[in-house]
Formats: sequence, structure tokens, C-alpha cells
Amino acid sequence: MKRIVIFASGSGSNAENIIRFFENSNTASVVQVLTNNPQAKVLDRAKNLKVSAFSFNRVAITKTDDVLNLLKASKPDLIVLAGYLWKFPDNILNAFPNKVINVHPALLPKFGGKGMYGMNVHQAIVENKETETGITIHYVNEHYDEGAIIFQAKCKVESTDSADDVASKIHELEMEHFPKVVEELLKK
Repeated sequence: MKRIVIFASGSGSNAENIIRFFENSNTASVVQVLTNNPQAKVLDRAKNLKVSAFSFNRVAITKTDDVLNLLKASKPDLIVLAGYLWKFPDNILNAFPNKVINVHPALLPKFGGKGMYGMNVHQAIVENKETETGITIHYVNEHYDEGAIIFQAKCKVESTDSADDVASKIHELEMEHFPKVVEELLKK
């Protein structure tokens, strides 16, 4: 059975979706959820679903090996960033090469990079009068949103769409595709 660790910073809807997807799976299970936000709703979601969940501070992930050691003890086959907002540290990327993935709410390489997350991305899509957008699931490397692309799914953006409308369309794509892509990666 493959082991998944999820990192999230906010409400955790993607994390919950992935946990539920693998609840009765013979392929994998989510063994831990980690967050940089001690108030994140993802902690409650994980605990309600009986998945170990912890929060950590910036020192624990960037200045010490505390988070790295926690990950090594969890022995993940895949680390999934699901709405995790901090830059992922090199020491973890080096310890788990090609085992860290992220979902980005746009069709990379467009609308990626530092500060491009959540509503910032959706607002930029609307302001730039894009006619389509989507999600990109990619490997994480030392640069924001520049890792190799694994999967993309697209949706139309209407001229009347608000940033909230775009966010809703992106959320649907994430809910539909993210767990399936995780499963496919773990079957390889």
C-alpha cells in the first residue's frame, strides 16, 4: 500500500477530496496532513477523517530538519501539495526526488510564480481577458511553478465571468482530476 502525505495551508477541500478518494483504496492511503497554518481548517478535516494532522512553523521547515524528519518517519511514496502556500524547501525536495507534486490553478507556464495563488491567479485571468484557463498538476522543484508538468485540464472563461466564477470552475477541475492523477502516479 502506497503512502501519501498532504501539505495544505487553508480550508483543505482538496486534501479532504484526496483522503476520501483513497479511503477504501487498495492502491494508497493518506497517512498524514501537514500545515504551516495552526488555524487551517484542513486540520479539522483531517482529524474528522481520522488522518494524523500537524501544524509547523517556518523554523521547523526552513531552519531545522524537524519537518524533514517527520516526513522520513512517515515514509511517503508521494508528497502532495494541495493549497500549500510556502515555497517548498530544498532539503525535502532533495530527500524525496520526483516525489513532490502540486496543483496550480492555471495553465502553466501562464500565471505562475511567486504570489500567484488562489484568487490572485483568478483575478489575473479575468483582468487579462483569457478565454480559457485550467489546472496544472506538476512536480515541484526549487522554483515556484516551474517543475515538469504531469497533467493539465482546461475550462472556458466567459467574458462575463468574475474571479469567483473562475475560482468555481477551477475548483471543479481540481475535485475531478487531482485524486485520479495522484492515483495514476502511484501505480507507476
